Amino acid sequence: MRAYIPLVLLAGFIVLNAVAIIASSHLLSPTRPTPVKSSPYESGMPPLGDTRERFSVKFYLIAMLFIVFDIETVFMIPWGVAFRQLGAFGLIEMIVFIVILLAGYVYAWKRGALEWE
Repeated sequence: MRAYIPLVLLAGFIVLNAVAIIASSHLLSPTRPTPVKSSPYESGMPPLGDTRERFSVKFYLIAMLFIVFDIETVFMIPWGVAFRQLGAFGLIEMIVFIVILLAGYVYAWKRGALEWE
């Protein structure tokens, strides 16, 4: 249990530091709100339409697919580092992993999840 004391102290310091920085920024920063400062601003252009517009479910689906496939490819980095120690078994495991990943990709593609309107 003593081995975790530095970790707990570090986590406590991080949380305390984050709270202190946010609180001091909120308390010490000058605020002079005006309607112009409070209006939404995007790429130097005034917004066209409602700023609270809902996004399509398609947007979130593509975002989740990107995250899933991105994280899956990150899993290949440790495999590449340890490839020589894993031998043929490691190669077969990665082939199975890639086949499952490609099956998910083909499924998403056939279902039209990657089409953008």
